[in-house]
Amino acid sequence: MTAPVALRRSLIDHAMRLLDSGDHDPSLRAVARAAGVSAMAPYRHFPDKAALLGAVAAEGFALLREALVAADANGLAGGPAQALVEQGLAYIAFAQAHPGLFRLMFTDTIAARAMVSPDAAADGDAYAVLAARVATLCPATAATATMAAWALVHGFAMLVLDRRLPPEAEAARAALALFVAGLTKKGPDA
Repeated sequence: MTAPVALRRSLIDHAMRLLDSGDHDPSLRAVARAAGVSAMAPYRHFPDKAALLGAVAAEGFALLREALVAADANGLAGGPAQALVEQGLAYIAFAQAHPGLFRLMFTDTIAARAMVSPDAAADGDAYAVLAARVATLCPATAATATMAAWALVHGFAMLVLDRRLPPEAEAARAALALFVAGLTKKGPDA
């Protein structure tokens, strides 16, 4: 018999794998089968599929946050502007590595309770990591600039997933560098 905490973790992990393998709407039965447990076992931890997918989305946001924190730390050697570029690249790479999970995190109404927002930035979520870096570059307009940065990387990620932009990092790097250059520009034209 699987321990309760281990079973919950296993169900979340298997649901994430199903999402990333192309099952955009995994049933509780499919998740249970993938985890090697009875069809009723998921109900010990999740009252319904929406609750499971909400937990999966929350896990996705935690993983995205970790990716942004690591990218920020790696890019900081090149300065705060480079750290922001690296965060953007990490965001897009996360979407490419976990397309089903990424889509669930942002487009599935089932997962809406786990979604990040500018209002949740104080909670230490993925958006807060981005907001903290943007604030070091343009403190006077940080809220608007953070929203613009998020819109850029999220839009780029979605366009890559939908095969409307090339998946290579060079195109994203160029767009992010152009954005950061405009963000940090001083003077009357800024």
